[in-house]
Amino acid sequence: MTTKEKILQSSLKLFARDGYEAVSVSQIAAELGITKGALYRHYDSKRHIFDSILERMEQRDAQQATAHGLDDGLVNGASLHDLIEFSRAMFEYWTEDEFAADFRRMITLEQYRSPEMNCLYQQYLASGPLRYVQDLFTAGGMDAQTAAIKAADFYGPMFLFYSCYDGAENDARKQEVKKAFMQHLERMRNII
Repeated sequence: MTTKEKILQSSLKLFARDGYEAVSVSQIAAELGITKGALYRHYDSKRHIFDSILERMEQRDAQQATAHGLDDGLVNGASLHDLIEFSRAMFEYWTEDEFAADFRRMITLEQYRSPEMNCLYQQYLASGPLRYVQDLFTAGGMDAQTAAIKAADFYGPMFLFYSCYDGAENDARKQEVKKAFMQHLERMRNII
């Protein structure tokens, strides 16, 4: 791993643990055992590091969609089965992929401190995905009001399961939470 990559990874870990605003460039450098000058050779500011993290997340998000055949959008002919499979993959991505999980924790932590972070939180984890599911149901023939209710029933519990997963005291408990989420998805298959 290059120094630049180590800076990016360590910064995100610190941002996820302490919050973006609370972390200084000095702390990032100290975490890596390098000088601020060495850090500045790769990133000219803490904001530059953050922008690089955000760019990486946008790329990874696009890769997730492509990997699941959703690069043209879920609404374009996708079935409930496609939505369930994508939701399974996204739960694993947001909880088990270290970079994505740290990004999720950072924007969750910072959403109340910064309008920009709140927008990112909404885009990645809240109203953005909820609207996406609602649009899928509407495109499938549901009226707007029913689609809104079904989308909330389907997507809303993800927050609970993310929180339970993060709070699980060991890997066995994390797997129980994951299993419970998968069971929720299967129940939705029979309800929607």
